[in-house]
Amino acid sequence: MISTSYQPISRRPIANAFRMTAHYAVRLCIRCNIHPDAVSYASIAASGLAGLCFWRASAHPWLLLAAPLFCYLRLWLNMLDGMVAMAANKASSRGEILNDLPDRISDVIIFVAVAHSGLCSPFSGYWAAIFALLTAYVGMLGQAVGVQREFSGIMSKPWRMVVLHIGVWITLFMLWSGRSSPVLGPITLMDATCLVVVAGCVQTIAIRLKRIFASLAAKGQRKAI
Repeated sequence: MISTSYQPISRRPIANAFRMTAHYAVRLCIRCNIHPDAVSYASIAASGLAGLCFWRASAHPWLLLAAPLFCYLRLWLNMLDGMVAMAANKASSRGEILNDLPDRISDVIIFVAVAHSGLCSPFSGYWAAIFALLTAYVGMLGQAVGVQREFSGIMSKPWRMVVLHIGVWITLFMLWSGRSSPVLGPITLMDATCLVVVAGCVQTIAIRLKRIFASLAAKGQRKAI
């Protein structure tokens, strides 16, 4: 039996304004007995729809309008699953795994689909996917070694989606303006977008490692006292 007194070890900081958008949905999920795991799986479906839009965007550019919206739906569902788990007293260690794993699957689906969109080099999209995974992995290392999980840095999950959104819609505007291949020098605008994500992830990884090492050092000093 899952303990109803379980408290997650770490929770991602989320703005209250964003949380408020899910209050009715939380009540609806509880009333309809929708399990938080189902919400987690739904976030993968939303990412799949975003990926489908990116994959077919070269042939149907209007899909770039919808793709970022599905990315934001993914983020919203990622938030909703935890809120439902807490409100319904269904939080568990198993749930923490199922809360995080869909996020990693979603990152891969989205950026690999961008890689095969025809709007950038496949290498750009794949490197963005790799660094998105590394960023999340480093954030979890702190929790794994007994200190806090890190959500710090400029390129956390929500900001990766924001950067992607900006690049996608600028690309769409340029395509509709008659430029068949928006470029910045030797690279396309979507290449540049993916490179911004990679650069931001490098900064985020460095910041998270610095904070984890500082926490470990502080923990060691407390034990020595």
